[in-house]
Amino acid sequence: MVRDPAETKRKILHAATAEFTERGLAGTRMEAIAARAGVNKERVYSNYGTKEHLFAVVLGDELERIASAVPIDTIGADGVGEFAARCFDYHLDHPELVRLLHWEALERTEEIADEAIRTQHYQRKVAAFRRAQAAGILDDGIDAADMVFMVLALSAWWAAVPQVAHMVGGPSSDSSARQRRRTSVANAARKMCAAP
Repeated sequence: MVRDPAETKRKILHAATAEFTERGLAGTRMEAIAARAGVNKERVYSNYGTKEHLFAVVLGDELERIASAVPIDTIGADGVGEFAARCFDYHLDHPELVRLLHWEALERTEEIADEAIRTQHYQRKVAAFRRAQAAGILDDGIDAADMVFMVLALSAWWAAVPQVAHMVGGPSSDSSARQRRRTSVANAARKMCAAP
C-alpha cells in the first residue's frame, strides 16, 4: 500500500480539529487524535511534534478559513453590516473556531499561538475600518480597533453561547429565526458604526 503523506496530514488535522473543539487542549489525547484519523500515534508526532504545536496549527488553519471566507479590505456605507452578517453566518456554520478560541483563552493564558501573524490579520481589519472612518463612512468617535472587536463579538457570540441565544430568543432551529438574527446583527453593526 502506497502512503500519501498529504492525505495523512489532512486526516490528522481533521481529527485534531474535532478533538480539540470537543475537549480543549488539556482534555485531548494524541492517542485519540490518531485513532480518529486512522493512523498510529507516531504519525501524529512525526507530522506535528507536540500537542501544543498541533493545537496552534489547527487554530491557525481555522483562522485562515474564516479570513478567506469573510475577507474585508474596504468598507462601504452598508459594508460593516454585511461583514457582520457574513461573520455571523460563518460562525454558525463553523462553530469550531469560536470553541477553539475559547479553549485557547481558558488554557493558554501565557502564550498566544502565532501571535504576530494573527495580529497582522486583525490589524488589516482595523486599517479598513480606519479608512472608512477617515472617509466619513463610519463613526470616528469609536476607536477603530474597539469597533472591529465589537463587530466580531456581535457576530460570533451566537455561536459561542447558543444556549443563551435559545433562552433569550427562542429556538433557532428554523431558517426564519436564523434570518431574523442575521438581519439584527447586520442592522446593529450598521447602526453602531455609522457616522453621525
